Parts: sequence; structure tokens; C-alpha cells
Amino acid sequence: MYAIVEISGKQYKVQEGDIVFVDRLEELEEGKTTTFDKVLFISDGNKVTVGTDTVKGAKVKATVVGHGKAKKILVYKYKAKKNQRKTRGHRQPYTKIQIEKITTGTRAKKATEEAAE
Repeated sequence: MYAIVEISGKQYKVQEGDIVFVDRLEELEEGKTTTFDKVLFISDGNKVTVGTDTVKGAKVKATVVGHGKAKKILVYKYKAKKNQRKTRGHRQPYTKIQIEKITTGTRAKKATEEAAE
């Protein structure tokens, strides 16, 4: 089972147990659990669910593993024959999350029905 989730404006394909590097989420602390409810697509082997905007009732539960910075990239600007050279470096901040559970709307209804019995 996998899902496509929108996290801070970008789309990620995730499965249960995956570790994903996303853009830095400042509001989350290390070790905390969060839920993403902007699930755009879910595939459960042979059944595919596509939302018109998002899949209703679908959620992805994730735990924050840590925060960090990616490897440094160098940006070099150069203008020929003008003796203009400029070097800049950049390290993109990220949040490392682990996907714990993908819940569809029907799966959530079944779980609440079983808990009520």
C-alpha cells in the first residue's frame, strides 16, 4: 500500500515504514507524531483511490526522526571577459520523518466500528 501526500506544497510517494526527507517543518519537534491529511492518491494493491482534491477520510501518520541540513551545493556565477566571479554556497534544511501508518476513510470507519463492538 502506498499513498501520495502533499507536505508543505510538495508531493511525496510514501509507504508504511518509509523514511522521507521533506522541507524543514519548524513547528514539529524531534520524536513527536504528526498526521498529514492532504492525501491525494492511495493504492492498495489492486484498488486505487484518487481524490478530486484530496481523498476523504484518508490520513498518513508520521513520526519526526530529526532535523538537519543537506550537503552543501556551490553556486558559481561568471561573466566572460568582465572579471566578474561570485561563489555562493547553500545547504537546504530538511526534516526527516518516518511513515508509521496510512489510513483510508473506509479503514478508519471499520476501526471505529470494531472498537464500538
